[in-house]
Amino acid sequence: MQPDLIGPEAAATVAAFVSENPDGVLGVATGSSPRALYAALVPLRERGLVTDRLTLVALDEYVGLTAGDPRSYVAYVRDHIARPLGIPATRVLVPVGTGAADAARYEDRIAAVGGVGLQIVGIGRNGHIGFNEPGSGADSRTRVVTLDPSTREANAAFFGGRSEAVPTQAITQGIATILDARAILVVARGAAKAAALTAALYGDVTTDVPASLLQRHPAVTVVADAAALGRFGS
Repeated sequence: MQPDLIGPEAAATVAAFVSENPDGVLGVATGSSPRALYAALVPLRERGLVTDRLTLVALDEYVGLTAGDPRSYVAYVRDHIARPLGIPATRVLVPVGTGAADAARYEDRIAAVGGVGLQIVGIGRNGHIGFNEPGSGADSRTRVVTLDPSTREANAAFFGGRSEAVPTQAITQGIATILDARAILVVARGAAKAAALTAALYGDVTTDVPASLLQRHPAVTVVADAAALGRFGS
């Protein structure tokens, strides 16, 4: 798939979910890969897709960033998803990046809205999903994690190009939490993701490649460009 088609193609999957579940719970990922997806939902809303009744549930948040920090994921979800889609702040759940007690409360908040109907995820260069780095348990739940240096390097662009400025910890939904979603949409773009995506889709199911655990889920859709698909994209 051409890179410029990823957004509209992924948005079509989300739109199908929203059309059937206008009051549904949409799990949202952050970062650069899904941004085109969120942008592509805006014209669909303008053409009648009802999005303002959705509840958004974010995957993760950096520890130590305040809600007012533009680099925080609460700011990302607000500016790139909730506001453009007309979703009120009362229907937006983002982990509070302070500590373990907040992580446990986030699990309760997800349960209170009925669980996630469709979860959007990206994939890290090391195969992480959310911020579940290699070695994360298959039964892991929302918790505080230490970020791998490669993950901080990959996110440096959002911190002035300085990986040392990226927080060292985050709160993330666990792998088991993510797999609780009734359907999962994986969005990947670029050659830097090719090795991880190939391992996740075609390799052994192992916590060394957390995304490979998606193979255990019965309803996963993958939208990726040819570069991310590597030799499978030809």
